[in-house]
Amino acid sequence: MEKKMPEKISIDYYSDTLCVWAWIAQPRLEELDSKWGEQIEINHHFVDIFGNSNKKIPARWGETDGYEKFAAHVEHSAAEFERATVNPSIWRDTRPNSSAQSHLLLRAAGTGPDAAQLPMLALAIRKAFFCDAQNISDMEVLFSIAEEQNFDVNHLRKSLQDGSALAALTSDLKQAIDLGVRGSPTWILNSGRQVLYGNVGYRILNANIEELLAHPSDEASWC
Repeated sequence: MEKKMPEKISIDYYSDTLCVWAWIAQPRLEELDSKWGEQIEINHHFVDIFGNSNKKIPARWGETDGYEKFAAHVEHSAAEFERATVNPSIWRDTRPNSSAQSHLLLRAAGTGPDAAQLPMLALAIRKAFFCDAQNISDMEVLFSIAEEQNFDVNHLRKSLQDGSALAALTSDLKQAIDLGVRGSPTWILNSGRQVLYGNVGYRILNANIEELLAHPSDEASWC
């Protein structure tokens, strides 16, 4: 009897473009894609962590020197990760009002002919902020990044104007609530049965994928 090939593993990945832990997790995304290729499918979604950074950061880190403290926290968090470059100007000088603008643009990209390249655009936006200290809450900055990545800016503008990008982002946010997503980054596998949140190491992610490939989710459960 021919052995049944394991199904493709679907991973729903929730993140915020301004979240340093999602920036730190970026190499793990790339390693998973490199190792597993077509055996996995990573679906990018966006969650509201820095939807209002002007309120969030002073409230949590202090009204007078909160941005300076938060900037130091971001630098310290990324310091042990060689590939997670952090420009010292972010949050000290460059203070995006919101991550929602970038999430909206990414959802616009996901509605068009270049949808498969959405992860590449998300990475370019993160690099623009964390490495180059660009203000990614400025839509014109985002259009410029998208154009550099060869996205159809006319389509992006149309998707923003007709509401399809907003509809897709709203769906992301609702799904995040329904699935109990607590923060960024969050990895959801096995139709919501496995939720990995925060600074999850590559070995843990890899082990979960190996287990699912060895024991597909459609196998009978004793529970």
